[in-house]
Amino acid sequence: MLEQLEAAHWFSQVGSMNGITQPEKIILLRSWKEAIEKCSSFEWENVCLEAQNRLRMRLFERNHERYLQWNDVVDSLKFTTIPFVQRKIEPVVTQHDLPKVLEDTVQWDVLGICLESEFADVYPPGFYASHAYWYSNGHFPCGWQGEFPNGTLILY
Repeated sequence: MLEQLEAAHWFSQVGSMNGITQPEKIILLRSWKEAIEKCSSFEWENVCLEAQNRLRMRLFERNHERYLQWNDVVDSLKFTTIPFVQRKIEPVVTQHDLPKVLEDTVQWDVLGICLESEFADVYPPGFYASHAYWYSNGHFPCGWQGEFPNGTLILY
């Protein structure tokens, strides 16, 4: 998964319809200002936390032994994901003078992507796998409209 994300040109399509095959299923933002506002909202934070909590609950229900490995896996992944994300976002952060909340959001997303991948043998990837798709296609998943898991993804 990280190899796919490494090869991608993150944020290269923000604000455009490029790579969006079902525009009726997303809300597209037009500026970094809007994207930062959305990704720093309590609503988005709660949706992302809920998605990760659902993964942990399914892991607990389906394979308690793997569930007990969660914290060690998180620690191990962070060793790789933190510098990876910092390096990938640095150009856009510098170019647009973006706040730390962008890094925090992307760090959480990439950790979620890796956790879903790590535990895919117990529970199939979903929410964060879709984030990997959007990052790989140059967009930034940054919000949600509606009651999770129903609702609409907000992209920049």
